[in-house]
Amino acid sequence: MVVSSISVALFKKMVMNGAINLKNNHKKVDDLNVFPVPDGDTGTNMSMTVMSGVREMNSCESSSIIEVGKVLSRGALMGARGNSGVILSQFFRGVYVGMQNLDHNELTVSDLMDCLESGCRVAYKAVMEPVEGTILTVVREAAENTKLHLNELKTINELLDFYLAEAKKSLDNTPNLLPVLKEAGVVDSGGAGFLEIIEGMIMALNGQMLEATEDSAKQTSAAGNLDVEIKFGYCTEFILDLKDPQGFDEKALKSVLSMMGDSLVVVKDENICKVHVHTNFPGRALDAAQKYGEFITLKIENMRLQHSNLKEGAKEPTSEEPKKKIAIIAVCFGDGISQTFKDLGVDYVIEGGQTMNPSTEAFVDACKQIHAENIIIIPNNGNVVMAAAQAAKLVNDAKVEVLKAKTISQGYASLMCFDPEGSLESNLEAMSEAVDHVKTGEITYSIRDTEIGGVKINSGDFMAIANGDIIASKESQDEALKTLLKGLVDEESQIITFFCGNDATEDEMNLLEDMCKDINSEVEVEIIEGRQDIYSYIIAVE
Repeated sequence: MVVSSISVALFKKMVMNGAINLKNNHKKVDDLNVFPVPDGDTGTNMSMTVMSGVREMNSCESSSIIEVGKVLSRGALMGARGNSGVILSQFFRGVYVGMQNLDHNELTVSDLMDCLESGCRVAYKAVMEPVEGTILTVVREAAENTKLHLNELKTINELLDFYLAEAKKSLDNTPNLLPVLKEAGVVDSGGAGFLEIIEGMIMALNGQMLEATEDSAKQTSAAGNLDVEIKFGYCTEFILDLKDPQGFDEKALKSVLSMMGDSLVVVKDENICKVHVHTNFPGRALDAAQKYGEFITLKIENMRLQHSNLKEGAKEPTSEEPKKKIAIIAVCFGDGISQTFKDLGVDYVIEGGQTMNPSTEAFVDACKQIHAENIIIIPNNGNVVMAAAQAAKLVNDAKVEVLKAKTISQGYASLMCFDPEGSLESNLEAMSEAVDHVKTGEITYSIRDTEIGGVKINSGDFMAIANGDIIASKESQDEALKTLLKGLVDEESQIITFFCGNDATEDEMNLLEDMCKDINSEVEVEIIEGRQDIYSYIIAVE
């Protein structure tokens, strides 16, 4: 189908199809992770980010394409996860910015070009120190090269086809711009995820509407928010008496509802259709279904409320209650790590970090929950910092600062310096100094053969990671750990803290102190059962 302009309805279809295409292929993007660690999450983060925008967009009934673009942008921002997700949300914000001067309610070829350029500009502004060879390069080069040929592109189809081709060239060149990509033998994962979206949008132009696969639907619930098991809080069930059983489009209803939640079941039997879905917006699910018939039965249960009451035993803060002077929010994974951070004074733990990066909205919600004048967010993961920083800008009733702690070890060390009676400024200074001086070590396993930083890695090897760099890869976990400790511990080291993962045995943990004493006999060793997955040991050396 040749298209000369994009209407509101077509715009929604294109974005939704792009989101579904990424959702269906998120695992392929995840596997492009440079480090061969089983926590690659770029595809997951980008998928959940754009899906958040799509859910809001689909609920918007405005006939204004500018308003729809605004709602999409806001939804993507609130759902943004990880650095790649935040950058993607800012691209969509730029698309909305590019629409603002429209004096008509559709996107022409030149209008779409303006939006793509604006998306690039806004995405770049969101990153303090843009790195070439990433998704930023892909969106920039695709827009710049397409703009040079704009006079030759007469239809939306021609424009997006050309844009996609240029984006692919740019993506293929990313290893030449980032040596770490070339060494690992992969292209940039963020750029690859972006191409999935554009490809899905082009499919919609050609009349090929996609349906989310079962595996990708599972991914939505697996990469959760504040509570992995209850990401979507309302169990919504109903039975419809179909007004047109023969013309009922079961696939269309499934596609819309899949954007709103998970655990979706749609079953048709003659003139009856039964639906089950977990969603945060039951009213929207009902609105989407009601056009097909009348409700025979209807049940909505708030799963999150009951679970929260049982788990926390807490009540909502009221405006009459005095605000805490300084509160702390931390992102943690592993029950033992979470409890340790709470014991050290953290007021609110957001579950996540590795494999499931919390969204901007998760941080905003947490800030509302803790009722404080000042809030310090400890991300504990480099891929979480940008979402936390975006959230800090959205909180109006508290001063929110983000500590640049990018590892559990850094966050743990910073908490040792926290003074609940001190000022926000003095705490940030002391905690930041602790972050700068702690050394971080990690032991995990490789999921593929590769070579990084001159270290040859075989699938299944145990990798020793010191301050973010892989320094050794060994068949034996014991040998990897010994190598790591030799690289981290010296005569000036005073305290070594081990967070032991789920796979660490009691016998192995009992040997840790002796390993450390062999290097520095004066060092103090602390062993904590972190009970985290993926990383056998997370080590803080101070």
